[in-house]
Amino acid sequence: MDEVRPTSGAPAHGMVPMFPPGLQAIYGECRRLYPEQANPLQVTAIVKYWLGGPDPLDYISMYRSAGCPAQDIQEHWHYVSFGLSDLYGDNRVHEFTGADGPSGFGFELTFRLKRETGETAPPTWPAELMQGLARYVFQSENTFCSGDHISWHSPLDNSESRIQHMLLTEDPQMQPVLTPFGTVSFLQIVGVCTEELQAAQQWNGQGILELMRGVRVAGGPWLITDMRRGETIFDIDPHLQQERVDQGIETEGSNLSGVSAKCVWDDLSRPPEDEEDSRSICIGSQPRRLSEKDTEQIRETLRKGLEFNTKAALPPISSQRQSHDRPQSRKDSLESESSAAIVPHELVRTRQLESIHLKFNQESGTLLPLCLRGRLLHGRHFTYKSINGDTAITFVSTGVEGAFATEEHPYAAHGPWLQILLTEEFVEQMLGDLQELNTREETKLPKEYSWPEKKLKISVLPDSVFDNPLQ
Repeated sequence: MDEVRPTSGAPAHGMVPMFPPGLQAIYGECRRLYPEQANPLQVTAIVKYWLGGPDPLDYISMYRSAGCPAQDIQEHWHYVSFGLSDLYGDNRVHEFTGADGPSGFGFELTFRLKRETGETAPPTWPAELMQGLARYVFQSENTFCSGDHISWHSPLDNSESRIQHMLLTEDPQMQPVLTPFGTVSFLQIVGVCTEELQAAQQWNGQGILELMRGVRVAGGPWLITDMRRGETIFDIDPHLQQERVDQGIETEGSNLSGVSAKCVWDDLSRPPEDEEDSRSICIGSQPRRLSEKDTEQIRETLRKGLEFNTKAALPPISSQRQSHDRPQSRKDSLESESSAAIVPHELVRTRQLESIHLKFNQESGTLLPLCLRGRLLHGRHFTYKSINGDTAITFVSTGVEGAFATEEHPYAAHGPWLQILLTEEFVEQMLGDLQELNTREETKLPKEYSWPEKKLKISVLPDSVFDNPLQ
């Protein structure tokens, strides 16, 4: 990437437009906010993505915002991406689907960084951060939504900062724009500390963002990231944890419906030599791949948080990317016409299992209390999707529709996708037994938990087991 100053101005009559329509629409929204900065600094991809370059974002514009002294909003740098939406409309990057739906992925990223005293030019590291997030979106085809959290596990600017993770929210100033290629909204990246990320996971991202808006040094109304912030919102106001977060978890549960994780599962029901049915998911084996239908259902589970006031249902299996607003039902899940279109090699039978062993790394293991308390006790489901393969583990409560695990057969597998149905009584028992996983301190591994009467075993193992599965 390299910094350039883009040329601005309207095209002469009869000439080809200087900017493609999608690009022009986003520039128009930027000029509405910054009319005096028609020629902002930009970071641009030297070799465009559609020419084989590694960076999906064609440009990241960087503006100097004066903030709003009347609202005690400090001066900062404002970054805006170009490339997650369809800039060109000619299928070079995004498939053109018309003006009525989303343009490309339907959003662009923004970021607000506190301007340090004496700083005359914006730091460029946020541009690389935005490119990294864009690469994830393009490679996974998973979109972001307001309230999502991103576990980064490293200072965003590669310093010693406590700001090591991100939440996403609507940009407070930029309005959605309608382009000839669809609608584009603007999602703002907000840097957060580990404790704030964990609170967002246990409760919900929007709730934590609202708390941060009320704390000036944590972002204030416009959620401006300060990489030098050394205190969490809970350090600044200890009452926020108990009075807002803990109470929110108790009354509302968590809206985190799944995570990408280091995890595997073993079927202990049958002898190891029965490779076809009983050991196809163990570490070091060659597991069957998830069908396209299963993959889409799991992706939708991870992509879409459940609404608090609707009955929980697993998204229906479908080979098409689904709208977030599409209603879900058990009939859609099990009797949709898309299910009839599954090709023969994808007709993997569902297996009922008698005994299972779940294996997680420490980070995934510490989310088990969240899964149980914040999701299952509120009648919802939670999915772990392996980052090392097609393995997936979905915990479901008795109130979740569309599951193939039942109270009669609580452990069921569809290829490498395992579903586990847990009763409320068993969830309460597990929460007591897994209480030590609630601690934020590093625990000595491995850890093993077993419920012989339920024929369930859980191990929390070092990362090395998952990184080097054959050793």
